[in-house]
Amino acid sequence: MSAPQRGGWTTSEHEPTRLILLRHGQTAASVARLYSGRGNPPLTETGHAQAAAAAGLLADTAIDAILSSPLDRARQTAEEVAANRGLTVEVEPGLIETDFGQWDGLSFSEARTRDPELHGRWLGDTSVAAPGGESFDEVHARVAAVLERVTAEYRGRTVLLVSHVTPIKTALRIALDVGPQLLYRLHLDLASISIADFYPDGGASVRRVNHTPGL
Repeated sequence: MSAPQRGGWTTSEHEPTRLILLRHGQTAASVARLYSGRGNPPLTETGHAQAAAAAGLLADTAIDAILSSPLDRARQTAEEVAANRGLTVEVEPGLIETDFGQWDGLSFSEARTRDPELHGRWLGDTSVAAPGGESFDEVHARVAAVLERVTAEYRGRTVLLVSHVTPIKTALRIALDVGPQLLYRLHLDLASISIADFYPDGGASVRRVNHTPGL
């Protein structure tokens, strides 16, 4: 049998860096369905239980490093996985959630009522930012930089990235090499696990999306 060709969809000349993408557990803001960007609510009791359940799903998975968003909800989730592994959670600023600016802490309907024209454009244009906030294009740029750095530094190893819904969707979008519509069409549950392999030759393979104990 001939050797697989470089660039084949499941092949690479070298072992990939496996990124396990874990969304944080529940907070009071997620219960109320509020925009929660740079605000810093902690995990609820349910959120801690969700994080522990995610840690259970990963119990038999070898992890070489754990990187977390600097926000408490992500760091608390990361610590649940790090417990008993002998790993230190490293803070990675690029994994922070989108800055929703003046919409932070508002519901969808409240943000739409406050800025109807801007909110409508924001829903369909990734270059548009919330007032005083950050666009999804800006999120894409910083997440891409994190992925490039992490996959180079941890080549051939497995890294857990604990983050938020938009950065994780963005990482999956980059892995799938698809357009921005994925951000609006993909659902990620709280404390869900997604997995993508990134190869040194530039290829990637998404192996799992939105896995939770209940799915």
